[in-house]
Amino acid sequence: MRSLSPFSAAAALVLLAGTAALLSAAPAAAQVKMLGTTPDVHDPLAPPPALEPIFESAPLQLSLMQSSTAKEGDDAYQPEVGQAGKDVIWVPTPDSLVKAMLTTADVKPTDYVVDLGSGDGKIAIAAARDFGARSLGVEYNPEMVALARRNAQRAGVAGKANFIHGDIFETDFSSATVVTMYLLPSLNLKLRDTLLKMKPGTRIVSHAFTMGEWEPERTISTDDATGYFWIVPAQVAGRWAFEVGADRFAAELGQEFQKLSAARGGPIRDGAVKGTTVHLTRANGQELVGEVNGNQIVGRGWVATRIKPAG
Repeated sequence: MRSLSPFSAAAALVLLAGTAALLSAAPAAAQVKMLGTTPDVHDPLAPPPALEPIFESAPLQLSLMQSSTAKEGDDAYQPEVGQAGKDVIWVPTPDSLVKAMLTTADVKPTDYVVDLGSGDGKIAIAAARDFGARSLGVEYNPEMVALARRNAQRAGVAGKANFIHGDIFETDFSSATVVTMYLLPSLNLKLRDTLLKMKPGTRIVSHAFTMGEWEPERTISTDDATGYFWIVPAQVAGRWAFEVGADRFAAELGQEFQKLSAARGGPIRDGAVKGTTVHLTRANGQELVGEVNGNQIVGRGWVATRIKPAG
């Protein structure tokens, strides 16, 4: 048998060391790695380079795999009741009140419903899904907007119920025929002047909170919540010339929201306006009902023409 040279003996030791490194535990591997970090010195006990990724790369590969599976959609964001928003906390309107609000507002497929502070989108989605209307939700939280869009997609109304990221005080919603909201009393009051300038007959529905002195047309009650309903009144304040049958007279009408008033002792006692419909009571007790059309009120057998605007 041929004896091993010193060089061959050193090579054999390298092979034995490499085999031992494969079978050893992590602490042993760490010791081998420490020896291998000495610069420019060949270590006969260092494991073959191909074996290093077993200890070095596996944790890195796992980290990359985890980061590539970032959560998306509903897994990434789900709102919590009571979470803070821009001006309010988020509390969803109960389904029973959503239905009652939209029913009271007499929502039809011809309507355009705008929900101010739309949250997860349930009111705008219900208007489209259950009443056939076009709808828009205005929401300040972009994550809520994304959630509402996913909910609309799941409900099959993504083409009819739309959602935008915006501020309700900076968004133009003047083309709405129905406005819904669940805000706070202070925010309702801040919106009131904007709402009163909308087209007469526009319907307004609020969950829980009123509009101060602007009294609602109706209170909506369900087992678990309360809402309020208004109709934007036409502006009829001013001096009017009346022709009622053979009678001719003039009267000054004052207006506070939907309520009308006249000077005591004059030909008109009081009245109200509901959308574009005017109800007046003459001093003699006669009831006059007519429709506002610009500077005219036209009723059956009577007409009034505004000859001087209020103020």
